[in-house]
Amino acid sequence: MSEPSKPAASASPARVRTRHFQRAKEQGIKITGLTSYDMLTATIFDEAGIDFLLVGDSAGNTVLGFDTTLPVTVDELIPLTRAVAGAAKRAFVIADMPFGSYENGPEDALKTAFRFMKETGSQAVKLEGGERSHEQIRRIVSAGIPVMGHIGFTPQSEHGLGGHIIQGRGAALEQLLRDARAVQDAGAFAVVLEMVPAEAAARVTAELDIPTIGVGAGPHVSGQLLVWTDFAGLTTGRIPSFVKQYANLRGALTDAVTTFRTEVADGVYPGEEHSYS
Repeated sequence: MSEPSKPAASASPARVRTRHFQRAKEQGIKITGLTSYDMLTATIFDEAGIDFLLVGDSAGNTVLGFDTTLPVTVDELIPLTRAVAGAAKRAFVIADMPFGSYENGPEDALKTAFRFMKETGSQAVKLEGGERSHEQIRRIVSAGIPVMGHIGFTPQSEHGLGGHIIQGRGAALEQLLRDARAVQDAGAFAVVLEMVPAEAAARVTAELDIPTIGVGAGPHVSGQLLVWTDFAGLTTGRIPSFVKQYANLRGALTDAVTTFRTEVADGVYPGEEHSYS
């Protein structure tokens, strides 16, 4: 999925589907994913050949201004997901189920998944947790809704985990493997591995039939996912060490805004070419 001339698991499918994820793993083709929260970025990422777009609860940090993802609600994510799903013509759009929208049990989880699928046009949902979310994943999948799992460091559990702590080290590897198997057994089509050692991620990837998507999990996984504002150099504050910044949009926008302010103050803009006769 990473080659410019062949960005998908198959040769430019009209729409990436769950079968393309599975085919990518079987053929050793890397899967690419980015978060997106609006129509403009979704259009750009879609046209560039990104395979899936996650409307993440990271919107709490990147759009809504929260310190964590925990306050994000379903009602806040639905319009963002609708915008992304409406703009993406090829990429597989996944809605992130926020904290509190599925923990009460399988039926609550299914109700949340139904809302995202009916009100946004997304193609799948994502939720956190391995063994503890097994029944929720199974219930959603049984209703015909694809699910992407998420194990390792799970941001919605950051207080219980003691902060941003790497997961799956040493003896904790066995729990990571149990969580991975639970997600697969419940019917998920793929699983995110966040902030786990590369060796642990490689072990999980080798043992699972479904693809693994790394977020700070090293190179030995089926694909990679990044928060787009991190990779594009727009985020302020702490940037995870696993993020490679491919652009400096914050610097470019700051320069552009500063120039605009100066030209307006100096009477340079608008010039005659920008005025109606």
